Amino acid sequence: MKKRAVSFCMAAIMAAGLLSGCSSQTGSGNTAASETKEEVTTSAAPVAAETSGNTQKTSITFWHSMGGVNGKAIDALVEKFNKENTSGITVEAQYQGSYDDAINKLKSAQIGNMGADLVQIYDIGTRFMIDSGWVVPMQQLIDEDKWDLSQVEPNIAAYYTVNGTLYSMPFNSSTPILYYNKDIFKKAGITEIPDSLPGIERVGDDLLKKGGAGEVISLGIYGWFFEQFTCKQQANYADNGNGRESAATDVDFDKNGAGVKTLTAWKELSTKGYAPNVGRGGDAGLADFSSGKSAMTLGSTASLKQILNDVNGKFEVGTAYFPKVSDDDKGGVSIGGGSLWALNNNDANKQKAVWEFVKFLVSPESQAFWNSQTGYFPITTAAHKEPVFKDNIAKFPQFQTAIDQLHDSTPQSAGALLSVFPEARQTVETEIENMINNNGTPEDAVKKMADSINKSIADYNLLNK
Repeated sequence: MKKRAVSFCMAAIMAAGLLSGCSSQTGSGNTAASETKEEVTTSAAPVAAETSGNTQKTSITFWHSMGGVNGKAIDALVEKFNKENTSGITVEAQYQGSYDDAINKLKSAQIGNMGADLVQIYDIGTRFMIDSGWVVPMQQLIDEDKWDLSQVEPNIAAYYTVNGTLYSMPFNSSTPILYYNKDIFKKAGITEIPDSLPGIERVGDDLLKKGGAGEVISLGIYGWFFEQFTCKQQANYADNGNGRESAATDVDFDKNGAGVKTLTAWKELSTKGYAPNVGRGGDAGLADFSSGKSAMTLGSTASLKQILNDVNGKFEVGTAYFPKVSDDDKGGVSIGGGSLWALNNNDANKQKAVWEFVKFLVSPESQAFWNSQTGYFPITTAAHKEPVFKDNIAKFPQFQTAIDQLHDSTPQSAGALLSVFPEARQTVETEIENMINNNGTPEDAVKKMADSINKSIADYNLLNK
């Protein structure tokens, strides 16, 4: 264990300089809503006492990366749990800054006393967390309590499940969708929303000339979008079953053709002036869309409330499924966001307390509240029956698109697990940016992506044998 921990820390040090390019708060396009409130309240039901007396006067520390409105919602849930649980448990929530900050702090902590008992980690940290040996799999806590896992949306649970084991509990989950300006589309006489990149190309001229759009689509250069386009093609991003059968040793998108197909369609939109370079990151295209300049953009479902707030009635916002690469693609989307990991601090009482708190966070009442305040998916299916959830959907019907898209996907579209995903995303973004700015070829860009990522994987695997 000591050798493994030391090598993980060495890998973390090597990667630390590469992590700064990720979004300051989110790992997969999960933007905090910009709407503010004077007071955050929740209608979640009182917390049941289901643990043994061993948790009396037990205090646990929860690290999270939610700021702004999302942070207020976290604080409200923690406060409610602390007041209403009858098991003597106290949760101390500590904001750690970005997802990168949180995972790097964890990597530098002392094994066996990691500073936290429960930690929120972004989706792309999943493979690292599994390999670390630092966690108690959620499946173990679920099985010990005979908790019904079918309560969790299967297409969300699938991402965090490896070889039949759910390693972490989904919490703040989202998928990317297409946002479009209904006013521009109506003016252009377009009634069918494009569902593919070639489809976007086909309506480009009408949106510009008839609709008055300044841009057809403000498409941010984002590694998560590249991964989603791979899922849409029902192709693997990496070998060894997308890193789920065993740790990946190489990427697969260069061999199965998915990478070149994605970049060929992407470059076509760029070359024809339909998708100008608006910058890197999941939020890069939102400003042009919200200002009314672009007719479409891609963004996280968790950006919906921010976009509606920024648009502020200037035009009607529409939502549609994330586009396919080719018209005949049959794949779905993978979820992003973060999940909750129980850390193994060799304290049975704290472990029981962590599980009680996790159950509270994913209860229907808590998840309905969380969804209404942040825009993230309610990961518990029964949350859809809660009045808070129903009221939110009635107020923001655009969010139904995200629910439908999630249900129309399959667990086979869960996406890849990769030990070096943060670095891989930055490599992908760099090469797409270079291709667009320097008129490079998709083939050359994909080769450079693969060579760089494969070297990172090999270095990581060598240190962590």
